[in-house]
Amino acid sequence: MTIAAINEQLLRAIGVGVALLDLQSLRLRFCNDTFRGWFGEIEVGSKLLEQFQDFDTEALRAALAAEGRYTTETTFRLRRRTMTVAMDFNRALDEDEPIAVLVCQNISRIKELESMIDSYSMMVERNTREIKREKEQVEKLLLNMMPRSVYEEYKTFGIVTPRLYDPVSVVCIDFVGFSEMVSAHEPGVIVSELNDIYTAFDRIGEQFGCARIRAVGDLYIGVAGLPDPTEDHAQAAANAAIRFMRYLNQRNGSHPIQWSCRVGIASGAVVGSVVGVQKYIYDVFGPAVITAGQLRYKAEPMTISGNRAVVERLGDAFTAAEAGSITRSDGSEETVFRIAAEMRAPQER
Repeated sequence: MTIAAINEQLLRAIGVGVALLDLQSLRLRFCNDTFRGWFGEIEVGSKLLEQFQDFDTEALRAALAAEGRYTTETTFRLRRRTMTVAMDFNRALDEDEPIAVLVCQNISRIKELESMIDSYSMMVERNTREIKREKEQVEKLLLNMMPRSVYEEYKTFGIVTPRLYDPVSVVCIDFVGFSEMVSAHEPGVIVSELNDIYTAFDRIGEQFGCARIRAVGDLYIGVAGLPDPTEDHAQAAANAAIRFMRYLNQRNGSHPIQWSCRVGIASGAVVGSVVGVQKYIYDVFGPAVITAGQLRYKAEPMTISGNRAVVERLGDAFTAAEAGSITRSDGSEETVFRIAAEMRAPQER
C-alpha cells in the first residue's frame, strides 16, 4: 500500500478511525479526528496498543509479516457507554519504512443488534418450548376426555361427527350410601377418596379395554368396544366390573371409609360425539346407556346386573341368574340377570 493509497483511504474515512503505526515499535505516528474522538487525546509516539487489555501483539506481528493483514475487535468505555470497534491492520511502506495502517469501524450498533437478535432467539425458543409443553398438556387433557381417534378428528377438522356404535357394552357404577358418606365426612376427604378409586378404575378399565366416558359424583360410566369395534366387548366390560369390586374389597381392608358399589352392564347401541361448544365434553348416549343405568338400580351391593344381550355374549367364563326385570322406554319388559365370574374347581394333577 502506497502513501497515495493511504491518503485516498483517509479521504474516504468519514466516520472511520484511522491511525498509522510504526511496524517495529507499534508507536503511533498519526491518527485522524474520529480516532481521537474514540480513544481520547493520544499523543504521537505513544504505544497505542498498551491501552487495550489482552491485545495479542505477537499475533499481530506474525499476521502482518505473513499475510500483511490482521483483524480483531475490541470493546472499551467511551464516556458513559460501551463501544465496540473492529480493528483492521494492514502492512504498508512510508518512504521504505514499514508501517501499519489501522482502520477502526464502530460496530457497537451491530453488536447491540446481534445481542438483541440472540435475546429474541432465546425468547422465541423459550416461548416455543412453553407452547409445546402447554400443547402437550392440553392434548393429554383432551385424551383423558375422549378417545384418541375422536381427538385426532377434532384436532384436524374442529368438529366431531356423531357416530353410532353398535354393539358395545356399557358399565354403569354408583356407590351405596354415597349421600350419607358426603354428609358424614369433609368434602376434601370424599374428593380424595373418589380420586383414588376412579384412578384405580381407570387403570383397570385400560387393562381390559373398558374406557371411562363420564364420572359425575358417584356415577362412573365406562364403555367397551368404542371407538374401535371388538367382538369381546361384553367380556371386557364384565372383567373390568369384577376387578372394580375386587379392588374395593381389598381397599376396604386397609381404609377407614368403606365403599360398596353396584354395577349395571348392558350391551347395545350408543351414539358418541362431542357435546357443547365452549365447555365441550365427549359423551355417549343411547339405549345401552339408559339400560345400564336402570340395571345398576337392580343390583345388590357389590353385585353385577346385566341384560340378556350381555349374558348371550359372555360365554362359559361367567354365570348368570335371573333377578327380576326392568321396563324399557317403549313399555316392554326386559329380564335382569345377576352376573358373576364362574368359580372353576382346580384341575387334578
